[in-house]
Amino acid sequence: MTTYTALTTLSGEAQARALAEAMERLDPEPTGVGVFEIEDGSGLWEVGGYFEAPPDEAALALLAVATGARPFAVSELPETDWVAKVRRDLAPVEAGRFFVHGSHDADRVPEGRIALLIEAAMAFGTGHHGTTLGCLRALNRLADGPAPRAIADIGCGTALLAMAAARVWRVPVVASDIDPVAVEVARANVAANGLQGRVTCVEASGTSDSQIAAAAPYDLVFANILMAPLVALAPDLAQVVAPGGRVILSGLLVEQGAPAAEAYRAQGFEDEAREDIGEWTTLTMRRRA
Repeated sequence: MTTYTALTTLSGEAQARALAEAMERLDPEPTGVGVFEIEDGSGLWEVGGYFEAPPDEAALALLAVATGARPFAVSELPETDWVAKVRRDLAPVEAGRFFVHGSHDADRVPEGRIALLIEAAMAFGTGHHGTTLGCLRALNRLADGPAPRAIADIGCGTALLAMAAARVWRVPVVASDIDPVAVEVARANVAANGLQGRVTCVEASGTSDSQIAAAAPYDLVFANILMAPLVALAPDLAQVVAPGGRVILSGLLVEQGAPAAEAYRAQGFEDEAREDIGEWTTLTMRRRA
């Protein structure tokens, strides 16, 4: 089936969400509308819609003028089996002892590796991105050390990091995300990897959920999110991480590593390790005893 996209940008989250809501009332109506902040410091937001029939370009032009958006760019996408394409393109990821793969590569797991299954149709947080890969490598460096008593994965996405930790150590792991769809994906991945009962997935913002609070203090917390929420989370993580416990922080551009680390130093954490992969950085920091 041929599909169509209509994309634009504009300033301000409120205006972007209002435009997205207005797009949902178009005829023909879109099959989906997305709103994303462009993470380049410009303050711009991208709004896009997918259509199964050619969108009404006159109506889109009126919406753009009414909301102060740039003119929509409308494109026709060729018919593509996207899951099959992702399966072809989504090569396994190796990070030390970890081997992250789709079901189509289940027969390629090297002997002695910790295999983690992430399906191609659930491809956000697969380990291919520099942030997730950096977190896996940081976990690999810690894996030969003492077992943590409890672990949390804040902003878990597919729950890849939570599952990796659960495979290394038989300790409770709580995986949380603010997005209910991500939480459902995480639960499906936990089940597919046979980790029910060892990884608990909850919908929560930060550390506010009762299940997250009940499992504290943590000896290890992953927070692979974005710069602003990561810095805002620093005081809360200082409250739930045990003395001597670690945080593995990512979702950070290389130039954001220093200010993010400073925010955590102010909350009693010390630098332990840093790895830059392309334009992204991952920090490992330890709370002072």
